[in-house]
Amino acid sequence: MLILIAGPYRSGTGDDPEKMAANLKRLEEPSYALFKAGHVPMIGEWVALPIWHAAGGRAVGDALYEQIFHPVAGRLLQLCEGVLRLAGESKGADNDVRIARERGIPVWHRLEDVPGCG
Repeated sequence: MLILIAGPYRSGTGDDPEKMAANLKRLEEPSYALFKAGHVPMIGEWVALPIWHAAGGRAVGDALYEQIFHPVAGRLLQLCEGVLRLAGESKGADNDVRIARERGIPVWHRLEDVPGCG
């Protein structure tokens, strides 16, 4: 399955690049376990960041950032077959979960609950 890993990226960082990088690293942590279980892990920032940079994004939270980051997750959720929601406050990740549930896509809150990862 293509599984979106959702959790805090920008939330609680005050837009500090080091804190955001640490959050991205945390999002990436379950990716190998998902891969070993036969899944394809996906993180919205893996897609959104290069698009934002290519479009000329300059500052986190700028108008271009807002036009790209959340819509990317919505588009990915048209392709994903599951969402792994990591702990932590995140409006974006909460929105991903809401969209997934509306579309009937399973949402897991623990890696062990993802098929093949237990």
